[in-house]
Amino acid sequence: MLSAIVSPTKWLSKRNRVILCFILALFRLCHLQRKAFGFLRRGERKISLAMESTLKEMRNGDCVLDMNNSKCVGGGVEDIYGEDRATEDQLISPWSFSVASGYSLLRDPRFNKGLAFTEVERDTHYLRGLLPPVVLSQELQEKRLMHNLRQYQVPLQRYMAMMDLQERNERLFYKLLIDNVEELLPVVYTPTVGEACQKYGSIFRRPQGLYISLKEKGRILEVLKNWPTRHIEVIVVTDGERILGLGDLGCQGMGIPVGKLSLYTALGGVRPSVCLPVTIDVGTNNKKLLEDEFYIGLRQRRATGQEYAELLDEFMSAVKQNYGEKVLVQFEDFANHNAFELLAKYGTTHLVFNDDIQGTASVVLAGLISSLTILGGTLADHTFLFLGAGEAGTGIAELIALQISKQTNAPLEEARKKIWLVDSKGLIVSSRKESLQHFKKPWAHEHEPVKELLDAVKAIKPTVLIGTSGVGKTFTKEVIEAMSSFNKKPLILALSNPTSQSECTAEEAYTWSEGRAMFASGSPFDPVEYNGKVFVPGQANNAYIFPGFGLGIIMSGTIRVHDDLLLAASEALASQVTEENYAKGLIYPPFSNIRKISANIAAKVAAKAYELGLATRLPRPEDLVAYAESCMYTPVYRQYR
Repeated sequence: MLSAIVSPTKWLSKRNRVILCFILALFRLCHLQRKAFGFLRRGERKISLAMESTLKEMRNGDCVLDMNNSKCVGGGVEDIYGEDRATEDQLISPWSFSVASGYSLLRDPRFNKGLAFTEVERDTHYLRGLLPPVVLSQELQEKRLMHNLRQYQVPLQRYMAMMDLQERNERLFYKLLIDNVEELLPVVYTPTVGEACQKYGSIFRRPQGLYISLKEKGRILEVLKNWPTRHIEVIVVTDGERILGLGDLGCQGMGIPVGKLSLYTALGGVRPSVCLPVTIDVGTNNKKLLEDEFYIGLRQRRATGQEYAELLDEFMSAVKQNYGEKVLVQFEDFANHNAFELLAKYGTTHLVFNDDIQGTASVVLAGLISSLTILGGTLADHTFLFLGAGEAGTGIAELIALQISKQTNAPLEEARKKIWLVDSKGLIVSSRKESLQHFKKPWAHEHEPVKELLDAVKAIKPTVLIGTSGVGKTFTKEVIEAMSSFNKKPLILALSNPTSQSECTAEEAYTWSEGRAMFASGSPFDPVEYNGKVFVPGQANNAYIFPGFGLGIIMSGTIRVHDDLLLAASEALASQVTEENYAKGLIYPPFSNIRKISANIAAKVAAKAYELGLATRLPRPEDLVAYAESCMYTPVYRQYR
């Protein structure tokens, strides 16, 4: 048609025909140039991708393209769902793929407010008739739910009720958890989460994270893209091999990442929309689960060796490729032989953190630092004895040694000599060095062999006894009495979870020491009355550290986890203990102040990251505590347009 219009015709003059032909030729030339340019651009992109792929291999998987700010953490930036405290007073639209309204709005946990929708919102968003006529405030909803939760006698029933609430009304779930943290923390996490994991197949309702099994090998990036949220800042991942002190629970270990990320949001203020729970399913060696008709995982024995390593390597590469350089990957409840290897392998190439090794170490070190106010002296003046030489025990020991080394300017090897470890075969000494696993060898000191814990206590005469064995009732009456015989105020830390695996109870520690012991545990214990005095046991719970630590990493755009960041977190937590807390025998602050504690920890971690040159969120905020608080997720209902 175009050629018919512009073809020379008899009615055109010769001069006009020449001009028209020139214009036509110019048009065709431009058209061909555009096509050629598009082809070249596509070619350039292919060449660029090919070059980047080659460079990735040369950098052992590192990619400069991953430093794209759009994939990086935002803190108070890019709050597209209206979750931060800084945006609390702003109007938002409940967008998902379109503006949620009517029945779909009531089924979207991120935006559902239940009976709290106002009259105007019910008209605007087509909710009229879909709800009873009453309008309840969020506070009244919270009061009703707490009343209902307290009617349940079985902790697992409370856990299931909380999970149901999270799936239908996200903000109310977190409001409930934040306002009643001391009462509900044992429900959504230890010790109840342990039972939930054991029975996860029976109570499973709907998926709350990503399940990546051996079936997805070669397709993990594709699986990550199935998750509806594109911007992820924190991933908690487990392979289910060592869930708390309960052993191999396989795919049912998903309760741990789900619970941890709930605490990231409730205690640390990390937005729920940027959190991703992941379970790596490589099978299980738990015969009971393999024979359970309700088991939800792969029915095969656990994969090991190269097959396991390749799956984890693909996962870590896919995470960085899909979410960028600054996504924090937290390893949770991996068995010792994998936990140390994964942390060492990916610690220099990815932003990774192992809560069992590093988080536990940081929270225990905080308790030790704060206890010096009562015990006196410095860390270097005390002697530490551990029962348990796994990832938790050796991780704590190494961080204590690092702190002593920094305070005394002594070599790390010298600082380690203040710390002794007992494993299942007795005291770790130099004569056993050849048969020890690599992570135990630094703790093999010169001493004659000692098989029993009681004998080790009498020989070493520690001022601090720490249990990370995962075996209950191992701090016997004789052991506590021996500790009390040469310490005016022995410090007893029974850290194994859940409660049934604790090395001793709070009541046993206070009674057997005649009220002189300072005690903290991994799982919660009720206050104890002894000789007319009430003792409040502390809880050396990782939940003190990892939520605030993660927030500090995120808001500063930190690219790697350095040991000094853990020390900063420990010192920040210890500084939050007050004289009133010490008077009750506490070496940790109460969980009722956890959001403020987390903000202070986040600020100290971020400050250290800026000091070390690991932070990329520039410029540095002047008031890091205020900035941390402004970045925190708040569960208060928002008003909809």
